Amino acid sequence: MFLRQHFPLILADVNGDLLYSFALFGVAFVLIFSYALKIFLRGKTSYDRVNKDGGSALLGKGLMEMAYWGLQPVGDFLILLRLTPNAISILSFVFGALTGLALAFGHFGSAGFFSTLSSLLDSLDGMVARKTGVASDSGEVLDASVDRYVEFFFFAGLVIYYREIPWLAILALLALLGSFMVSYSTAKAEALQVIPPRGNMRRSERALYLTLGAILSPISIQSFELNSAYSTDALYPVAVGYPMVFALFMVALFANVSAVKRLNSIAKQVGQPPKK
Repeated sequence: MFLRQHFPLILADVNGDLLYSFALFGVAFVLIFSYALKIFLRGKTSYDRVNKDGGSALLGKGLMEMAYWGLQPVGDFLILLRLTPNAISILSFVFGALTGLALAFGHFGSAGFFSTLSSLLDSLDGMVARKTGVASDSGEVLDASVDRYVEFFFFAGLVIYYREIPWLAILALLALLGSFMVSYSTAKAEALQVIPPRGNMRRSERALYLTLGAILSPISIQSFELNSAYSTDALYPVAVGYPMVFALFMVALFANVSAVKRLNSIAKQVGQPPKK
């Protein structure tokens, strides 16, 4: 069999990836149940950070509030461990690199696990900095730089894995392009001191969709893809992970559309005469 001969690690680790996926879903269920119980007993809590960032059509404000609430005790624990925000950013970088490595070998469940850790740490470095009063411009530079590297690792891993399926490799590159252009437009707006439209597929949304795609892919592979992929006349030489493909399509489409809208808005604002 083609896959067994050329990609033995992929097939051997399917069950292990499933364990990662189900474990992450279990954690998500506990978080949702706990947050719902908290709202029922004490009501909702408003967070300045969430209000500042705001929600979007692709990531609701309620989901952001739940995530921020769940991260509070984790942030306090990291402070107790005396981990600095920069150290947390470096850990996010390490887990991001592991995500790309796992994806390159088709271990989607492992990649989803590492990506979850990287994304959580990416949120926690700023939270810890604000709570401990050590937020700085240099820390923001490190955080933004790590974000770009982590996103590159994710897409690079997919490009390597999909190297024998050109259209999927191109889709991953388009998603990478859109992701970087959204981030670039935000940075450009800040440099020019204009306000870009919020748009869709900001960093948090991209991380959510891509991580979910990785987490769900082992279930898809086990349920729908392996039976056909075992055959040498399969449509693709590797199990592609349909949820991952869908996530890539969403990011490639909405991120590039959002980037064009943002850049157009910025160009119009800087082209206007100054207000008297």
